[in-house]
Amino acid sequence: MARNLRGTRGYRLSGARMLITGGGSGLGRLMALEAARRGAEVIVWDLSAQAGEATVEQVRAAGGAARSAVVDVTDREAVYRAAGQAGAVDVVVNNAGVVSGARLLEIPDAAIERTMDVNVLALYWVTKAFLGGMIERGHGSVVTIASAAGLVGVARQTDYSASKWAAVGFIESLRNELRADGHPINTLAVCPFYIDTGMFAGVQTRFPRLLPILDPDEVTTRVIEAIEDGRQHLVMPALVGALPALRVLPTRLFDRVMDVLGVNRSMDGFTGRDASVAAGGQPPAKGGSTSTRESGLTG
Repeated sequence: MARNLRGTRGYRLSGARMLITGGGSGLGRLMALEAARRGAEVIVWDLSAQAGEATVEQVRAAGGAARSAVVDVTDREAVYRAAGQAGAVDVVVNNAGVVSGARLLEIPDAAIERTMDVNVLALYWVTKAFLGGMIERGHGSVVTIASAAGLVGVARQTDYSASKWAAVGFIESLRNELRADGHPINTLAVCPFYIDTGMFAGVQTRFPRLLPILDPDEVTTRVIEAIEDGRQHLVMPALVGALPALRVLPTRLFDRVMDVLGVNRSMDGFTGRDASVAAGGQPPAKGGSTSTRESGLTG
């Protein structure tokens, strides 16, 4: 198992064991491939056995080490059982996520509950399953793939944006809890704008140079480097980092700035990706509509 080799909290992933939820495709698969390229052993959790095994095959074909397990991250007991089988893990990446992309009155109640189960509650079950071992060993890293939507509320994302605000609050609170208790466990919150993996197919950006739809390979590299460098917060692109400072503006003016940037029209053309080919492998909520799209990617 890897020790803390970069600074006080970062890792060289060579020799580390990394577990990625929703690792069957999208950003999850790309992170698995990049981490394995840097020498990590990768464990892929996905509800789709086929998707998870496809990632493993790609990792092995490139000379890396990987294994997969079928896990529904919303099932607390299933997560705890799978964690026992996984063994000690150095880096946990909470990556599985879902999005509906509809107006509040158009989202089925079950789909809202599903969003909170996958995007919020699963963070608790997965992190709790491995954090105790990290504390005992005196090293580890917990990564949460949140979203720029966790920093600003976006039209047609009432469930998704709320879940990502919760994700950001979760990892920030955990960071301070661990720090206050003197545990050298790093936490990393990743807050990207839309990533071109298919999860947010159809979204638009008014100013591509300021708010570009992000390249998945570039995002992957930056996330893995942030883990190795022991960073605690990563936002993409740079303009997203200005959101906290803009909060000093009066609410109406802040909203107007977001409108000018096109943020609240970005979902107008949203189609998303069919849940049957999604990375997270999460089944659609019972009674859900075809507007519910699912993925292991949450950016």
